[in-house]
Parts: sequence; structure tokens; C-alpha cells
Amino acid sequence: MTPRVGIHDLAFATAHQVLDLAVLAEHSGVDVGKYYVGIGQSEMSVPCADEDIVTMGAGAAAQILDRLRERDGTTDGIRTLLFATESGIDQSKSAGVFVHSLLGMGENCRVVELKQACYSATAALQFALGIVARDPREQVLVIAADIARYALDSSGEPTQGAAAVAFLVTADPALVEIEPVTGLHTDDIADFWRPNYLSTALVDGKYSLAAYLRSLEGAWDEYRARGGVGFEKIDRFCYHQPFTKMAVKAHDRLVAIAGADLDKAGRLAQIEASLRMNRRTGNSYTASIYVGLLSLLEHDEADLAGRRIGFFSYGSGSVSEFFTGVVQPGYRSLLRTEADARALADRTPIGYDRYRALHERVDATTGGDDRTPAETTGPFRFAGVSDHVRRYERTGR
Repeated sequence: MTPRVGIHDLAFATAHQVLDLAVLAEHSGVDVGKYYVGIGQSEMSVPCADEDIVTMGAGAAAQILDRLRERDGTTDGIRTLLFATESGIDQSKSAGVFVHSLLGMGENCRVVELKQACYSATAALQFALGIVARDPREQVLVIAADIARYALDSSGEPTQGAAAVAFLVTADPALVEIEPVTGLHTDDIADFWRPNYLSTALVDGKYSLAAYLRSLEGAWDEYRARGGVGFEKIDRFCYHQPFTKMAVKAHDRLVAIAGADLDKAGRLAQIEASLRMNRRTGNSYTASIYVGLLSLLEHDEADLAGRRIGFFSYGSGSVSEFFTGVVQPGYRSLLRTEADARALADRTPIGYDRYRALHERVDATTGGDDRTPAETTGPFRFAGVSDHVRRYERTGR
């Protein structure tokens, strides 16, 4: 008999600086409503010079490992660490190996990095579910961390951001049991990509939005064809959020595809709580759908125990998946709602000049030795590069 498998714990981290999009709007000479309302974004997290996907990913994962150590006295039960990102820091070595070291995990562990635009955290989840289904003693740690960067003064600039999530996949999960039926869709397109020679992404905005919606229809149709439940049996939805208004557009489209009788208020009620955190962090690529899940669990006023969530994960280029999960009784006792609120509230606001200098610094330091200034208030920092090797440190915070 196949065991119940799913997400047992879920943690969040973000960068320790924040840019209000009103600052960007003033610089760009546009009405801030274009950002606050038009794309549904109010802020974006901006990494310090000594923050990156490793420091954010380690910050999220440390919360899960600390809880495991308190309960079991060890984290040796985690024999697989999957790191999903499209902000890779090395063409060969997994970012997860750096995290594994920072967290003091046991050496009997496989560590792999996964990439497919914003989709790969869902691939990691599905791989983890398979590992646990094969042997229910297994525990798999999944980390998704990204820094969304677009060229300065480009159309994508207001949709930048940074965040990470970590989640533990186990048998008999305490947060969300993932159901087995999925719907998949892949199409070889050029809607969004980042060549090796660029540190910022390229995007065909209108094409990408159309591709997202076409992919949603394809994934939903296969999900239903393979025996997935009807729309009416799904209570809440989480979407990949390059910006929160995209999730609203996607849900409107799915309601139309499914032929559901829901007015605007009814549609928004199914997704609104999932948008709150992403609205403030900005786009976090692979992490964004799971930041949305955490936001939903923390901010939906209803008791979601026993409720079914529909997930649509999209990665440009493109690969997507629709699947469902059921929220478990007692889920609220495992959430870190106050700590997550503090992580957002305690970010240091910065002005446009500081933001621009940090943005330009990424390219200025590529390829050479560099000692980064100590800026982050988080527990881990990127110390710089020497002899072409990235160096990380614990901060003691």
C-alpha cells in the first residue's frame, strides 16, 4: 500500500533589504498605481552584497533542521537535499552542497541542484515524493531560492525580488498531503530565458503571459483526463506568481475553462490569501508558488484543515504542472506566522541609489577575487570569492 506523502514542514526566508515600488515609480516617472494595482506588487526584497540564494536557502532550511533537532536530536534522517533555482552560482557545483555544509548536515546525503526556470521546485517535490513512497523512512529536504533580476530601466524591473522556501517531504505529512494525480504540459518556446553571458533575464512579456495561460489549460486538461478531481472539489488555489496579478488572471482563466459559476469576489476568495507575501517580496522564481502556499496557510481566515488546494506551477521555456494537496488537521500549530511577518517587517528600506549600486555590483565583481562587506542581519553570509571559490560564513546571529 502506497503511504501518504507530502509536505511535513515549510519555512521562509528573504533578503534583508526592501525597495518600495513607489521609489522605483518616482524614478521611472510613472504612477505608482501601475505597480501597486496594475501588476499587484508593492515591494521587492533586495539582497545585500553578502546575500544570495545560498544564504537565503540556508536561512529557510535552518528553521526546519532546528525543529528536527529539538524533536529527534539529529537531522541524519535527511538523506536527500534537492536545491531548485534558476539563479545558479556555479555551472558545476550544486548550491545545495554549500547549504549542506553551512547547516552541518550528515555526510550520508545526496545533494542535487535542479533547473527549469520557475518550475523546478515542483520537480523537486515530485522527485521527493517518489523517494519517500519507495521507502517511508526517508526524509527529503527541498530548498527553492531565487533572486529575480532584470535589466535596469527595463519593463521587467518592477517584477524583481528575492526569497527562499525550504520544505521537508515525508510520509504521514503534518502540513499538506500531496495527491498522486498530476497534469503536465511542455512546449519549447522563448518567452523568458537567461543566456550564460548575462546576469539578467530576457523576457517577451506579452508572449510569456499568453504562454502561461496556454500552459495552464494544457496542464489542467491532462490533470482531468488522468482522473483528477473537478474544479468544484478544490477549495483554494496557488499559482506561480511572477507578479500577483498574473495569478489573478490565471485563476480567472481556469474558472472559465472549468465552466465554474463564480463571480469576481468568489474567484478572488480562492486565491487572495496566497498573494500577500509575494506582493511584498517580489518575484522569487522557483520559490514563489510555495511562498504562496505558506501565505495561504498563514493568512486565510478559514480553517483549511481537510480542504483541497490546487497548484499550478509554471516555468518559462516552458514546463508546467497542475496537482492537488489536502491540508492536514493541526497545520496551524506548525506555522511560523509571527516570525515570517517579522522577516518582512524588519527588512531595511533602501533608496534608489543604494538599489542601483547593488544591482550594478553583480556584474562589476563577476570573475575576480572579491571580499564582500558584512551587511546582512541574517545567520549566514556570502563572504566573497578567492581563487575562484565562493566562500560562506555563519554570522552568529
